[in-house]
Order: sequence, then structure tokens, then C-alpha cells
Amino acid sequence: MNEELRQLLLSQQRRDFLRGSVLGLGTLVLQSLMGCQKGTSESTPAAEAAQVPDENRPLGKPHFAPKAKRVIYLFQSGGPSQMELFEYKPKLTEMHGQEIPPSVVGKNRISGMVSNQYSFPLAQPAATFSQRGANGTYISDLLPYTGQIVDDICLVKSMYTEQINHEPAMVFMQTGNQLSGRPCMGSWLSYGLGSLNENLPSFIVMLSKGGGDQPISSSAWSNGFLPSHHQGVQFMSGKDPVLYLSSTGGLDRMDRRRALDFIKELNLLQNETWQDPEVDSRLTQYEMAYRMQAAVPGVTDISQEPQYILDMYGPDVKVPGSFAYNCLLARRLAEQDVRFVQLYHLGWDHHGSLSKGIRNATRQTDQASAALVQDLKMRGLLDDTLVVWGGEFGRTSFCQGKLTPEAFGRDHHPGAFTMWMAGGGVKPGLVYGETDDFAHNVVQNPVHVHDFQATLLHLLGIDHEQFTYKSQGRRYRLTDVHGHVVKDILV
Repeated sequence: MNEELRQLLLSQQRRDFLRGSVLGLGTLVLQSLMGCQKGTSESTPAAEAAQVPDENRPLGKPHFAPKAKRVIYLFQSGGPSQMELFEYKPKLTEMHGQEIPPSVVGKNRISGMVSNQYSFPLAQPAATFSQRGANGTYISDLLPYTGQIVDDICLVKSMYTEQINHEPAMVFMQTGNQLSGRPCMGSWLSYGLGSLNENLPSFIVMLSKGGGDQPISSSAWSNGFLPSHHQGVQFMSGKDPVLYLSSTGGLDRMDRRRALDFIKELNLLQNETWQDPEVDSRLTQYEMAYRMQAAVPGVTDISQEPQYILDMYGPDVKVPGSFAYNCLLARRLAEQDVRFVQLYHLGWDHHGSLSKGIRNATRQTDQASAALVQDLKMRGLLDDTLVVWGGEFGRTSFCQGKLTPEAFGRDHHPGAFTMWMAGGGVKPGLVYGETDDFAHNVVQNPVHVHDFQATLLHLLGIDHEQFTYKSQGRRYRLTDVHGHVVKDILV
């Protein structure tokens, strides 16, 4: 930057400062009270650590040797029914239509959607089951492709949560707190361990819609109080996967580079005066966007994938924005060492017409989920890639509304649900935990949401109790003040 321009900017800044001194000083005081920290213009933990106080420095490297380098999280939004998918419970068929015993209901919460319901008849599964794999694990016939990989996955049947409504339960699963505003696990990992590929974000999010009205908010991939460049970057369907990333006409890449360098000088000058951490985050985002302009088109172009791979993922794989398409992109992103890839599939909230709805949801997701695991395994990536499948809670063993063969539904149930994990240091072919005869209560090896989060961090080499960030005078962590590593499921 030439000296004349520098002096002009400094002069303007002095006038702006004097003109708005009350507001400016108030902002500085507020930042001090809120514990705002200086951020970084680099994407690596080492560079970030050099510019922040000791207590908020990124890890830079894991606490201990990790089993997994990256995570692909297949979040099934809405609450998949464990009775129709993973929990073979003959008692439900035997007692179909009978009232659920009060001893089974116990003190479990029920949602407001059944609070005026006077009868709670048990409902037999809207699916049949078969034994699959070396251990004869029961898997729903709605999941034929998952049945083929049952020896590669670890089924955790004893999950439970504290939240009974979608938004707080989903946010709780992702951030460790039911209220929006905390960093999600992808942001925690991006901040703590940094990126494995400087040309792509360390945390990428993709959504697919499977029907129904259940929405999802961006709070699920929020950076919370962490520097904003650790927020998840959403890849969209269509010709522009990342909004506003495409180059505008009239500028070649060198012109954009020169313009970006000039903007960087202006931002650095501003940062010398204001010491605003968001200036550093903005610089990081500009640089990432520039590199992504070259990297994203290649990674999202599936035209060169061989036909047998496309066939593995199913007929929807060529439909941008479908779950199958997103699963294939997740594998391509894993090959590029993206740290955390989060897929959200909406369409599992079956309060009525469960039989039809769950068949639709499994048709959209089963083949691609299994293909992802198989594809990673074929390429030698499954050993250090943790794949997670699951929703925010389970469903009730009793019927919501009127019990009919065609239209019965199940309500939200936080007391028991099933997730599965594969690769990344998790024991394959294991069934962990157990529920009662009605899949309503956990009776063996309960796994709380915080236990799951602690275990995920452990697989990436992080001690969840030691990985904290101080904000507004308090040290926070993903697992809040709870959580134990589920060591029985680890290799």
C-alpha cells in the first residue's frame, strides 16, 4: 500500500473515531465484558494459537493418537422409529392393540401431541425382520442394504436424550445444549484441529429433503461463540454448490487475486485500529472463497465416476440434492481430507401413516448409506473415517392417534433410540446396549447424548474434558459438564 493512501485512510479513521467515540468506546467495553478474543487470518490451529490468549488456544494437535481423521455424519432428521428399523421385539406383535403397561411408561415424558390421548395401545412394527451378518443380527427388511453391511457397523441400541421436541433435540445432539447459540461438533473440530485441506472448508454441510414439514435451522451447524470462519459451509444443489462463489464476468483470476490482496491490506489496517476478531475471520473467509473457486467445481463433478460406483449409490445418485448424491459427494470430500461432513436428511417424522412414510424414508437413504460405507472401505478410507447414522430421538412403542393398519403413527420418544457407527476405531459387527421388550426403556449399557459426543471426540484424539473455550467468563465444552467415553465399542 502506498503511503499517501495509508495516510488518507488513517486520517479518515481518526475522524470516524472522534465522531463516534461514545459508540466506539462502548463497543470496546462490551467486547471486553463478553470476553471476545482476537481471531486469526490463517486456517491452521498453530497460526490461530499464536494470536489468542493461552486459555482459548486451539489444540493444534490431538491430545493422543487418534483412530479417526475425519467424520461423515448422516443425520436422519425427525426421529427414525427404532421399532421399524433395528429393534426386533416379538412382544409388540403379541400385545398389538393392548394398552402399554403403566410400569413400562414409568416416568417417561410424553409430548403435548398425545397429552389429550386417553388410550395408548401398543403397535406392532410396520415391517418384518431378518437375521443378517455373521452374528445373526436382526435388521428390518426395510433396510436390505444396511443388512449387507451389518458386520461393518456398530449398532448402539441404548441411546437416550433429554429433549422431546425436534429443534432442541437436534441442537442438543449437535451442540451439547438444547438452546441455540453453542458451537456444533463440526465447528469444535474445525477450531481445535484445523483443516486437512487448505483449499476446502474443514466443515461442510449438505441437506436433502425426504418429505414432511419438519424444518431444520442453520443453528445445527453454527460456530456459536467460536470464530465465525469455523461455521459449517453449506453446499447447495444445482450448478452453484456454494452461494456467491462463482466468478463474475470481466475479471480473470489474477485480477481477483490483486483485488483480494488490496482488500486484505485495508482490512489489516482496520484491524490495527479496532482489534476486531471478526476482521481476521473475514480475511480467512475471503482467502478460502478464493481457493474454493478452483477446488469446488472439481470435487462436486461426479461425471467421471465409474458406472459401478453410481449403481452402488442407487438411482437417485445423479439427482443434485438427493441423499444419494450427497453421500457420494461426502465420499469425494473424505478423499480430499475434509475434516467434518454433515448430511441432514429430512423426512423421518412419522406421527401418522408411518408405514408409508418410513418406507419412503428408507427407500431414499438405505442404499446410499450402505454404499458410502462400502465405498470408503474399498478405498482404504474407512479405517480412519468415522461414519455416524442416527436422528435426534426415537419413537413411542404405543400408537399416536387411532390404531389402524394403514394410518397409525408414533410420537417422539427420548427414552430410547438406535444409532450406528462404522470405521474410525469403532468395533465392527457389534450390537451394544439393550432395551426392554417394548423398545421403550434402556435396560443395559445406556448411552447419553453427551457420552456419544465424548466418544466421537475421543476417536479423533481429543479428551472432551480438556477441550474448552472461555466465553463470557465461563469455560465451555461440547459435552457441557457431562459425558463418558463408551470404551466398550472401541477397537
